[in-house]
This record gives sequence, C-alpha cells and structure tokens, in this order.
Amino acid sequence: LPLHCKMALSSSIKRVSRSLPRLMAQAGAARGMATEKQIWNQIQSTKNIKKITSSMKMVSAAKLKGDENRLAVAKPFNEWTDALCGKSVSLDEPETVTYEDLPQKTLIVPMTSDKGLCGGINSFISRNVKDAVIKLTAQGKDCDIVVIGDKGRSQLARAIPDKVVRTATEVISPGSFNLAAALSAEIAAAGASDYDAVMIIYNSYVNAAVYKQYYKLVKPLSGEGEDEPMVEYEFEPDVKNEVLVDLHEYLLTSQIFYAFMDGAAAEQSSRMTAMENASQNAGEMIDALTLKYNRARQARITTELIEIISGASALEES
Repeated sequence: LPLHCKMALSSSIKRVSRSLPRLMAQAGAARGMATEKQIWNQIQSTKNIKKITSSMKMVSAAKLKGDENRLAVAKPFNEWTDALCGKSVSLDEPETVTYEDLPQKTLIVPMTSDKGLCGGINSFISRNVKDAVIKLTAQGKDCDIVVIGDKGRSQLARAIPDKVVRTATEVISPGSFNLAAALSAEIAAAGASDYDAVMIIYNSYVNAAVYKQYYKLVKPLSGEGEDEPMVEYEFEPDVKNEVLVDLHEYLLTSQIFYAFMDGAAAEQSSRMTAMENASQNAGEMIDALTLKYNRARQARITTELIEIISGASALEES
C-alpha cells in the first residue's frame, strides 16, 4: 500500500481502539442495569407476595379459633347419629377401603370449599370420591354425586362429569344449622329418597397441623320385619312412617352440619399451614434473588473497572 494509505489506516485503527472501550463499557452497563433492574423487580414482587401470605396466615389463625369453638359445640350435638347410622369410617388408607358396606345405589356427597389456597384439602376429597366411584362400579353398584363447594365441583366435573347430578356452590362460611338444612334440601331435591343410602365424605379436623378424611353412611329409616328400625320405641299417634321420614331428614341435616363444621376447621388449619409454607418459600426466594442481584452488580462494576483500565492503557500506548 502507498505510504499515505498506511498512515490513514493506522490513524483509523487508533481512533477505533480509543473509542472501543468506552462503547463496550456503555453496552455492558446497559446490559448489567437491565439485568439488575429485572432482579430488583422480582425481589420487590416476592416481598409483596410474602406480605400477602403472612397476612392470610394470621387471618386463618384467627378464624381457626372460632371454627374450633363451633366444632366443639357441634360434636356433642351430632353424637346421637352414631346410634342410628354407625360411626364415621376413616379414609386414611384409601387402598384398604373396599366400600363393600355400601348398598346397591348410593348418593355420594363430597364436602369441599369454595376458596382455594388451602393446600390439598379439596384434592384429597376429590381423590377419595373418584376412588369410591371406581370401586363401586367394579362391584356392579350404582352411584351419583352431589357436590358441595366450588373447588370440588371443578375437579369432579373434569374427572367424572357423568356422575355429577347436582352442585351447591357459594356456601357461606362460617355455617349454621339453617345452612345445613338448605344443603340437605339440595340433596333431597337431587332425589335422595330414591337412593339406598347417602354417603357424606368430609375432612375432619385433628389439630392445627393434621386433618383426616372420613365418610358417614346415612341410610333411610325404613324396612319391615327384621329390618324395621327402632322397634324398641312406641310411636303415638300411630304414624311411625311419617315420624321416621322426618327423623331421617333431621339426621341428614345434623350430619351435614357436623361435616360442615369439621371441614371448616380443617380448611382454616390447612390454609394456615399452606400460607406459612408459602411465606417461608418466599423468604428463601428473596435471599436467593438478593444474592443473584449482588453478584450481577459486582460483575458489572468489575467489568466497568476492567474496561476503564483497558481504555487508559490504550491511550498511554497511543
């Protein structure tokens, strides 16, 4: 190349060499700031979520105390039903429950909640209902479902929609005996008298950290001969059938009321535990994001220092 071309090329290279560190520093700073800003936004969002979950935990703890008091009152109120329809059956080990004691035609009533963010309390009920339907079908028995609670409705409507004949949602909590009577009327409207038994599946509160699943079988108070119920009692005036029909309705309402109280306490305890776990997970995520943010910030500062030193060295060499 001619001498003047070589001199022009050398001058251009020197200008580019002097400006390159500055351009690289600006690009690196822009990338670093964007990354740091994203991480910072994630930290702030996670902190806000932690505040919400912590508040929900405290609210559930306060509600749980009231539900425990109502459950303590409901237990003796419902003890008399055990003499007529037997004790509740545990579903702790679903694989060992055969449902052979169920009659030919059963109406299954799962008690679930309308709200979420309460752990697996609704999933356990839906899982037991699906297991019961599978086992009853294998035994050649018929069954239908009346779902109480929106969460159970959505889960069972996806899994076994042909078995769901009626649903009751927007159930106000805490409940009352009038609410239980309304739910019993919904079950009666679904044709409960056409079934051989009503099986109520519900969550049972044990303590703030433990809840279990049970089912209670409520059979009609009817029969003749050896199957005639309450033969040791005399009815005056002689309208035993009418009295037994009314007693069966009251028995079903009482059991629904107890299952609703028991399930409400279990729901609050499960939500309290779930929100506590969520708060702990949020705290761990905040720590991890803070460490990541500090590392990104240190990397950006180190890169800027290296680029400044490199630029100063290039200027000295020129």
